[in-house]
Amino acid sequence: MSTAITAAALEQRLRELLAPTSLEVLDESAAHAGHAGADGSGFGTHFRVRIASPLFQGKPRVARHRLVYDALQEFIDRGLHALAIETF
Repeated sequence: MSTAITAAALEQRLRELLAPTSLEVLDESAAHAGHAGADGSGFGTHFRVRIASPLFQGKPRVARHRLVYDALQEFIDRGLHALAIETF
């Protein structure tokens, strides 16, 4: 069984926990080859999340980002090195 972190796995978790109205998860790992946290595979270490959720309503940006980090904590613990978050 592979323990690779994929955009699809992140997307599934965010859909389950945050019920987004809009969601895009991009694996940008290949653009970070040779940087800290890159594992040489070109995927699974650096992601960008663009997300809108009713759960964000009335919350400041830091609180919205905390919801995303909390939802993805398991992946962070498994080696997700960088997460760029854009909330709407």
